Amino acid sequence: MTLAIFGGSFDPPHVAHVLAASYALAVGGFERILVVPAFEHALGKHLSPFEERLALCRLCFDDLARVEVSALESELPRPSYTVRLLERLQSERPGVAMRLVIGSDVLGETHSWRDFARIEELAPPFVLTRRGHERPELAPAILPEVSSTRVRELLARRHDAEALRELGWLVPRRVLERIEAANLYASEP
Repeated sequence: MTLAIFGGSFDPPHVAHVLAASYALAVGGFERILVVPAFEHALGKHLSPFEERLALCRLCFDDLARVEVSALESELPRPSYTVRLLERLQSERPGVAMRLVIGSDVLGETHSWRDFARIEELAPPFVLTRRGHERPELAPAILPEVSSTRVRELLARRHDAEALRELGWLVPRRVLERIEAANLYASEP
């Protein structure tokens, strides 16, 4: 069995996250994908409350049968490091091959990750090419240029009809409904 680990802030999750998971399932040879929202950002970036992001991820990925959303990061020591997550998963699932799903946009940041060499050993990266971050050695860009930062900016001005229209294309409907019901992202931090 090969398990894909798809971690991130998911603040909030959006359609490019769903497309990334769908694409990885379609071409990566993975039996399952484990979506793991970060409990806190390793580099100190402000994140919305973990429980809200976890709930939004569950709504976001609910239609993908071979995708599971995990709260495992909430059980790990702080700060949140990918290497700790992978070591925990390896200890809980001995013999399961793992791959880490990452976007090509983060390849240039891996020097700042805690023990990236160990990460590559535990779960060799399965890189998805994002538009604007193409490299000759990677597959063509398959992910649209959508970011959680842009989604938060739109959510902060969702009273504007144009922002609301764009959100309808960028965020799954159930995720938007939960954001509205809980009045999340009312202002960009």
